[in-house]
Amino acid sequence: MAVNVNKVYQRVLTLANKEQRGYITPQEFNVLANQAQMDIFEQYFYDLNQYGRVRGNDTIHGDPVEILREKISVFEVNGDVTSGTTLPADLYRLSSITFNDVVASYISPTEYNVIANQPLLRPNDNRPVYTRKGSVIAVYGNASSSQTPEAKTSGVTCEYIKTPTPCVWGYNIIGNKPLYANVKSRNFELHESEESNLVYTILKLASIIIEDQALYGISSGEEIKDIQQKKS
Repeated sequence: MAVNVNKVYQRVLTLANKEQRGYITPQEFNVLANQAQMDIFEQYFYDLNQYGRVRGNDTIHGDPVEILREKISVFEVNGDVTSGTTLPADLYRLSSITFNDVVASYISPTEYNVIANQPLLRPNDNRPVYTRKGSVIAVYGNASSSQTPEAKTSGVTCEYIKTPTPCVWGYNIIGNKPLYANVKSRNFELHESEESNLVYTILKLASIIIEDQALYGISSGEEIKDIQQKKS
């Protein structure tokens, strides 16, 4: 499902060097590649919001919402919440919090202060709630020795969409030239269908570094052709 980082790099070099327009070093490529990966990844959620307002296609494989959900699903994971309070470091968007297999409801700290001492509204282990501030949460359920709900420190898990792991085009220097090293590399995590999109996005970013507006034009032209081919 992943996109091969070396394949993308070679395509980028081929297009960037066309008519001697410029050379992109491995270090530059790695920076641009990760920026491109995040740009494409973050665009999923904007597009999902936009397409979600439009009636879907009856054919599931042609429905843009389903296509986007498939691409996002690559990043959907389950994880532990450290000490019941600290969310995973690679979290991008939180989907749900669970305490002992029961999904907890989110409430604001102000709302918690209101319901904590209300017998009918007070959270318990069968109806847990959680508050959140940044990467820190507090899950509340049954109290062990008082009427005040207790913050849980174990049994807390989460479902979330993780941030893409940075890609790396690794290499060894052979004869003063960088030679691709598979063991030092890490592929893109994006869906394999994003290969061309990655190439053109990286080229657009590269055009700024090598100060060549013509390269931007080339990448934009190739991108338009790719879109037209997919629609035909």
